[in-house]
Amino acid sequence: MKILMFGRGVITTVYGWALERAGHAVEFYVRPGRATAYGNAVPLDLLDARRRVSGQRVVQQWPVRYREELEPDHDFDLIVLSVQHYRLAEAAAFLAPRVGRATVLVFGNVWAEPPAAIAPLPVDQVAWGFPQAGGGFGADGVLRGALLPPVVFGTLGRPPTARERAVRQVFREAGFRLREQPDFRGWLWLHFVADAGLHSQGLRLGSLAELAGSTGDFREALLTCRELLPLLAARGVDLRRHRGGGLLFRAPTWPAAAALAWLTAHVAPVRVNFAAHSDPDAEEPREICRDTLAEARRLGIAVPRLEAAEPGFARGGTGRA
Repeated sequence: MKILMFGRGVITTVYGWALERAGHAVEFYVRPGRATAYGNAVPLDLLDARRRVSGQRVVQQWPVRYREELEPDHDFDLIVLSVQHYRLAEAAAFLAPRVGRATVLVFGNVWAEPPAAIAPLPVDQVAWGFPQAGGGFGADGVLRGALLPPVVFGTLGRPPTARERAVRQVFREAGFRLREQPDFRGWLWLHFVADAGLHSQGLRLGSLAELAGSTGDFREALLTCRELLPLLAARGVDLRRHRGGGLLFRAPTWPAAAALAWLTAHVAPVRVNFAAHSDPDAEEPREICRDTLAEARRLGIAVPRLEAAEPGFARGGTGRA
C-alpha cells in the first residue's frame, strides 16, 4: 500500500517507520521548505514493544521521503492525518480538494463533534483511529519514544466499511493488536478529559514527565479526571458504554495512583513514553486543558480542580501554578 503521513510529527513518524518496515511505501507531506530543513533522515531512539513487554530498542537514522505538494490525482491509498486537535479542521479543509481516492485515517484527539471536525472531507473516505505510541523530538533532533502493541479503531454507530477494514488490516499485518470501539465519539472524549486531568497536574510540575513515579501527583490527576466525568454526561456520552475506560477514575484513588506510579517508573515502554513528554513549553497540553475547561464553563459543570490548575495553562501564564 502507498501511504502518505500528513506532517512529520511524533505519531506520523513513529507509525510511518513501523508501516514501512511492514513493507508499505511511506512518504511524508510537509510544508514548502520543510524538507530541506528536516534533512534526508530522522534520528530515532525508540522502544518497540509490539512483540515483547520489555520492548526492543531501535536506534537508527531512518531515511525518509518528503513531498511539499499534493495534487488531487496522486496515487496514495491511505493518508494518515494525525495533528493537534485544534488544527484538525484546518488540516481537513486543506486535504478535502486533494484527497483523491485515498482513505483518510483520522488518528488522534478530537474534542469537537467528530463529523463536524472533519466536515470538508468525504465521509465515505474517512476512517477513525487512535495511536498508542508517544514520544518527543529532543533539542538534538532525535525522536525518543515508545511504540506500544495496541491501536484503537472505532466507528460512529455503524459497522466498519470496506475501506475501514482495509486500514485495520494494514495495522494488523504490521504487528499491532487492534482494539475496537463502536462508540468512538464517546471513547475519544473520555480519552480527551483523561488527558486534561493528567496534563493539568503535569503542567503544575512543569511537564507530564514529572508525574512519572509520583503516587501523590497521579492521585491529584485522577481526582481531576473524576470530576470531569459529569462533563461527558452533559455532552451526551453514555458512560455505561465506557465502564472499562472510566473504571480507573472511579476506583479508589490511592491504589490506582500507586499502580500508575509503579507503571511509569518500572515498565520500560511506559516509562520511556512519559519521559519523552518533557517540554515545559509544549502547547498541546495547554490547549487540551483550556478547551476542556471552556466546555465545562459553557455547560455549567463544576470542575474546581481543573479551575485551580488554570494558572498553569492560561494564555500568557507562567506554565507553573
